[in-house]
Amino acid sequence: MDRSRGADGAADDGLADDGVVGGAVDSATAGRPDRGTDRSRRPAVRRAVVLGGGFAGMLTASVLARHAERVLVVDRDRLPAGPLARAGLPQARHGHLLMASGAASLEALLPGLTGSLAAAGARRLSLPGDLVTLTPHGWLPRIGEASHGWCLGRDLLDWIVRARVLADPAIELVQGVHAEGLAGDSRRVTGVRVRGGAWPDGHELAADLVVDATGRGSRAPDWLAGLGLPEVVQERVDCGLVYATLLVRAPDAAAAFPSVSIRSGPEAGPGRAGVVFPIEDGRWLVTLSATRGAEAPRDEAGFHAFARALPHPLIADLLPLCDPLDQVRRYGNTADRRRRYDRLRRWPAGFAVVGDAVAHTNPAYGHGLSVAAAGVLALARALERHGADDGRVTAGVQRAVHRTTRAAWSLATGQDVLYPGVAGARPTRGDRTRARLGERLQAVAVRADGTGGDADAVLRALVRLGTLAGRPADLARPAAVRALLRGPAPEALPGREPPLSEDELALLGDCAHRRYDRARDGVV
Repeated sequence: MDRSRGADGAADDGLADDGVVGGAVDSATAGRPDRGTDRSRRPAVRRAVVLGGGFAGMLTASVLARHAERVLVVDRDRLPAGPLARAGLPQARHGHLLMASGAASLEALLPGLTGSLAAAGARRLSLPGDLVTLTPHGWLPRIGEASHGWCLGRDLLDWIVRARVLADPAIELVQGVHAEGLAGDSRRVTGVRVRGGAWPDGHELAADLVVDATGRGSRAPDWLAGLGLPEVVQERVDCGLVYATLLVRAPDAAAAFPSVSIRSGPEAGPGRAGVVFPIEDGRWLVTLSATRGAEAPRDEAGFHAFARALPHPLIADLLPLCDPLDQVRRYGNTADRRRRYDRLRRWPAGFAVVGDAVAHTNPAYGHGLSVAAAGVLALARALERHGADDGRVTAGVQRAVHRTTRAAWSLATGQDVLYPGVAGARPTRGDRTRARLGERLQAVAVRADGTGGDADAVLRALVRLGTLAGRPADLARPAAVRALLRGPAPEALPGREPPLSEDELALLGDCAHRRYDRARDGVV
């Protein structure tokens, strides 16, 4: 393809304003209304390019559309025309939780979106009320709402976001195209080299602003090195977690059944855990996981056996009541990884990195979507403050995006580094001290009784911290400090059985119900 330039000096990339790529209409952009004049101000730049059409990429496109005449979203896959699986997102078959903080970021970026999630069947979980959680110290009481989260299938979430974003006529999706590298130099990125679609290998797609949202497989460190920038420091902590998920049809009577989380701690050797995610259309995603030294199940028989071997058989008791809808799916790309772009003294104008391409943590903690949304919101706020045409803005964006990763990174690595055989790091004395503090806090939290006492304050603070809605400083408030100093009271610990209502117990059937009743009464 010959490169030609129009009167404005911009490269002709064969991409017309009607979404035509090489003469073929892109189904994701066809039939849209004209842009009209609904922009509140004149766009600062002519073209912005987002690499990656996933969750973070689409949110980024919605932000850039406020500042650019055109936004091109470039993705290597052909994205499905509906809430269906896509080839480049194997983790979509597993459970995802949008934390309260992530939902707040999503609402700030796309107002009304959580209403769309609810209308599509997403389940809003009141926390800790709608979560049955077993810690090494006992069951957490299900009292009130300290925070919340949204459970839904990843395919549905991506589809709702994608449909909302692509309704903006300034945004165009270009599919089946791979990003090969950055154009420009160490001072400014002027575009991206691509291959695929109507373009020959190495074609230079000119842009005033390029944002990498290509996820965990991002090649941005290599691309920056190719521009003459220093090597990017990369941090990694890998506890070897592998998880397996089975999609099931939940019993009709289980529409309001709570989510379940059962986990062993690092002190018990290899970590083993099980989680039940209630999602749309009366389905559950049941996920079982194991860290290095143990093995997640590979088939349905092994799945049931693994669930039975967890510290409590609740998930194993639920599984026979469900109808499997898929085979067991395994996933092992779970290491905590962070690229320290914030440490680079030089940064090229016209380039930014967001989402998992910056940092991603062990998905067992459920923070990925929320951190990605927070990072894009940081981008939005930086562009509002400085303007998209300010050559200094992208260095500031990277520092702001890095700040949004800190809490989740600290929570995940602080736990993962303690498991046997961890790779990439070793626990320090500080890590072990913080772990002991966390254990004591959990032991206090199981004493919460909903009367507003000090243990209640600890439980609320832990829940808010775990959903990224709170701060570590909340645990330094007087009520939490008093409860921490007083410590756990063994005689006040709840029984050995889960805090389920009579209706919830009835779902498990007579046999399990009687067994749980006997255990509560101390009968072996």
